[in-house]
Amino acid sequence: KPVHHIRSLGHKFLSNVPTEECAVQCQKTGKFIQGESRKSLLKMQSENLGPVNYYVGIDVGTSSVRAALVDQFGTVMAYADHPIQIWAPQPNYYEQSSDDIWAACCIVTKKIIQGINISQIRGLGFDATCSLVVLDSHFHPLAVNSEGEHKRNIIMWMDHRAANQVTRINETQHNVLSFVGGVMSVEMQPPKLLWMKENLQESCWEKAGHFFDLPDFLSWKATGATARSLCTLVCKWTYSSETGWDDSFWKTIGLEDLMANKYSKIGNEVLPPGTPVGNGLTAEAAEDLGLSKGIAVAASLIDAHAGGLGMIGANVRGYNLPCENQPITSRLAVICGTSSCHMAVSKSPIFVPGVWGPYYSAMVPGLWLNEGGQSVTGKLLEHIVQGHAAFPELQTKSEARAQSIYTYLNGHLDLIKKSLPVGLLTVDLHVWPDFHGNRSPLADLTLKGMVVGLTLSQSLDDLALIYLATVQAIALGTRHIVETMQVAGHRINTLFICGGLSKNPLFVQMHADIVCNHRRFKLNTTT
Repeated sequence: KPVHHIRSLGHKFLSNVPTEECAVQCQKTGKFIQGESRKSLLKMQSENLGPVNYYVGIDVGTSSVRAALVDQFGTVMAYADHPIQIWAPQPNYYEQSSDDIWAACCIVTKKIIQGINISQIRGLGFDATCSLVVLDSHFHPLAVNSEGEHKRNIIMWMDHRAANQVTRINETQHNVLSFVGGVMSVEMQPPKLLWMKENLQESCWEKAGHFFDLPDFLSWKATGATARSLCTLVCKWTYSSETGWDDSFWKTIGLEDLMANKYSKIGNEVLPPGTPVGNGLTAEAAEDLGLSKGIAVAASLIDAHAGGLGMIGANVRGYNLPCENQPITSRLAVICGTSSCHMAVSKSPIFVPGVWGPYYSAMVPGLWLNEGGQSVTGKLLEHIVQGHAAFPELQTKSEARAQSIYTYLNGHLDLIKKSLPVGLLTVDLHVWPDFHGNRSPLADLTLKGMVVGLTLSQSLDDLALIYLATVQAIALGTRHIVETMQVAGHRINTLFICGGLSKNPLFVQMHADIVCNHRRFKLNTTT
């Protein structure tokens, strides 16, 4: 059977809800089953149900790889993560290593399957950032840099080196641009490919045999099959679910050489997400991961789209949400990590200026996807907080309380707000959050960030207020995206948030206040 995708924190498909009380409770609490509790549950499952099937989900984010072991009922049995390297050789250049990422995938997989009979693990699925992997004709890493460092063979999603190339692509006003909000982003793959042809002609372009989106590279690494996911090609490469590649586009932008051998370098076999790839796990990959040869490997998803699928498809019965008896087209999934992505689906195509899509069946089969986004959110908060003069003091005090820096800042805001609502503390302080350009809905990579209302203060109070103003700015950016999508024809009544920033109560509350104008929320860790 096709392998269902999961996100790093175990967002669950609830179509197969178990009847066993313990498994129901595990799902409802959203807790990971570890240690003695895990052993007890494994024993109970074996005694009451017989052999239970398990599935491995691997999520490759910007700076780490996460893996979860999930049983056939949707219970997350184990979780592990491992950091991955990022190189930033100059401003707006971000590179990674496919070898480093695969090694991290192997480490986390071996951790989560400890104590499990691997014959009971039936499938494996990947999601990853939409970064560009380059291999030569023998599938060896090929440098994407002038230094010739072949280990660094990935141009990351957030790399903006191809600004000149994307400007020229947009000047063509080609018809494919209507399916990316009218303006192609520098974070998509065509401008990066054009940059390599123009800047690394001999060292990279002429030697390249395969260009993969990172999720598809992982599927190839696991199976040896070069099939691509419909999700990656439609969302980042201008592929059409209905008509395939558009020859005229590649000719127009000067990349007609990619058309050779029926587009073999960028993909001529395309699979819907979740369908089996090739003949399953190869012997070499099975040894690397500690799994069995031949188990099913699912066609991949981009990481944000995996989170979007989990949120859009979530079972909301019993939570008194406006969308409980509404179609899933009334939901907006916001996946908040290093950047943020805003996912909404519709039965008919909706063209939203400055918002990517509509993409058919790229995330939910049979539905059209629109994808808004903010190029930096978690990374922006990190940049603002760590760059402040009071950051060393914040580190010292948060460590003394064994708290994260953001938990400490949230508590500090509660101390200084007195009788005021916390949101009013920044009445004289404002942030424009486009420090890495605007992805949606202005679709302008040249925009810069701005802070208005600064004083000479370098205190911890001042740091807390700038942090708050930045969180508010991100929420206002989400509101701008939502309002633009609503005007274009979406009918959204519920916001779903997942990803690392969803664990920050202040971040979630500001979105409730600013986007939803909602009463104070009760943080629900199950979603």
